[in-house]
Amino acid sequence: MFEVLEGGIQTTVQDFPGRQGLLDQGICPAGPFDNLAFRLANLLVGNDPGAAALEITAGNFQTRFEEDAVIAVCGANMQPKLDGEPLEMWRSHRIGAGQTLALGAVHGGGFRAYLAVAGAIDVPEYLGSRATYAPGAIGGFEGRALKKGDRVPTGAARAGSAAAGQRVKPDRVPTYGSEWVVEAVPGPQSAPDYWTWNDFDHFFSHPWKLDRNSNRMGYRLESHGWEWARKSGGVAGGHPSNILDNGYAVGAVNIAGDQPIILCVDGPTLGGFVCAAGVAYGAMWKLGQMAPGRDKINFKEVTIDEAAELARQTEDLASAASIERV
Repeated sequence: MFEVLEGGIQTTVQDFPGRQGLLDQGICPAGPFDNLAFRLANLLVGNDPGAAALEITAGNFQTRFEEDAVIAVCGANMQPKLDGEPLEMWRSHRIGAGQTLALGAVHGGGFRAYLAVAGAIDVPEYLGSRATYAPGAIGGFEGRALKKGDRVPTGAARAGSAAAGQRVKPDRVPTYGSEWVVEAVPGPQSAPDYWTWNDFDHFFSHPWKLDRNSNRMGYRLESHGWEWARKSGGVAGGHPSNILDNGYAVGAVNIAGDQPIILCVDGPTLGGFVCAAGVAYGAMWKLGQMAPGRDKINFKEVTIDEAAELARQTEDLASAASIERV
């Protein structure tokens, strides 16, 4: 059990991979925005990689532990401190009852940090997952972000788990900057039927600035005057970006009028706009570390086979092969 002293900008309970198989019922997966740092934090403390842990957005989170625990903080550097002393990230630590963990503002690149506790966060499952979907007020801790005064239960650590004193191998710790290369495949509504090839080339060559009005539902990019390969959406609507409603995949790049929007882990599951590209699964973790209003995205076109290989590489990074004793 730990008590929240400061909830920060948005701190939620998440698990991985979230709620699966429910997109056709209008329910997004939720789950950690950066699933790589999330899983590594869990592995460090001896949990299953998908166990419930905290996602801390933009920092300023503080908590006091009511019992001994093993913890790890991965992701963006929020300069964590334990009782006022710096706490090394990407490493597991044994802490005592009554100690206070504080995360400040983000220092350097990145935007989200993940706090894992041995035994995991012990909240009820909802539709097969403990992930928080705050817009729908379901899952996690009462379906919402944590706030001051919350007392969050944790489970018992697994027997025989030697979790303290582990770290992520230095060569496997990801680096975060302000300009990102994001692998993406052409979408179901792309060139030459919807976009022109000039539109296509612009999308994959232009550095897109992430709008400050971006969140776990969608990442808005700057507007662009597309040429379009057709004059209208026909029966679906007057604008060429309009199509008859269809299902949206997580990571789809939606073109709503002139504005590209990446549909993220809390995003809509259905709609009537063109999906001209899709972020490769193995690159989705990068989105979680982008700072709205600051960072830029350079999309890199990849084939389905290349996207599959990238997924395998990401799964390897998020595995026990990345953890070592120190």
